[in-house]
Amino acid sequence: MDEEFAKGLRKRYDFLSSHDSTDCLAFSCPPEKLVELAESVRDREGFEMLVDVTAVDGGQESSPRFSIVYHFYSLVRKTYLRVTCDCADDEEPEAPSLSGVYPAADWHERETFDMFGIRFEGHPNLKRILMWDEYPYHPLRKEFPLAGIDVPLPAEDVAEVTKASVEPAPMMGGPFVSPSEGRVSEAEPRAKDESWTEELEKPV
Repeated sequence: MDEEFAKGLRKRYDFLSSHDSTDCLAFSCPPEKLVELAESVRDREGFEMLVDVTAVDGGQESSPRFSIVYHFYSLVRKTYLRVTCDCADDEEPEAPSLSGVYPAADWHERETFDMFGIRFEGHPNLKRILMWDEYPYHPLRKEFPLAGIDVPLPAEDVAEVTKASVEPAPMMGGPFVSPSEGRVSEAEPRAKDESWTEELEKPV
């Protein structure tokens, strides 16, 4: 990572606070400065691409609970810039939309809204992109169970024809646990009991 470039960013945008990171430059930005920062990193700093928008849910006991994570990429510098933005309201999380600065933000923000329930002010068409509009949950929130929640299909005619409903995924070997330390690649949730699968029935 280019330390001189990082120092320059902190000097030019004194509202940023640095984050420890091992892979790319990382900063935290207040929501009221987010659009200004996005315009500047695109036009002045050479980060032409917004490659990802997602969020982190710290859980119901955390405040701020939700943080939005943006990854920008510079074709000239061949490096990423990570910016996080905390949502001020834990119950009704919201942030300004970047879709007017980076068109790629459109679908990314819709997915984040769908999965986390974070609204993006100024988005031209903020509606769910993976789940149907009436789906009552946000599946990537901490309180949403790994096994899912049994809900009826959105259209009665679909259920009538298919004779199916949306069912929870099997909790094979669950509950699932994830180590709190170590590499991210090794911290994926693992079943406590991996002795049975779809092909191998659960021991009685």
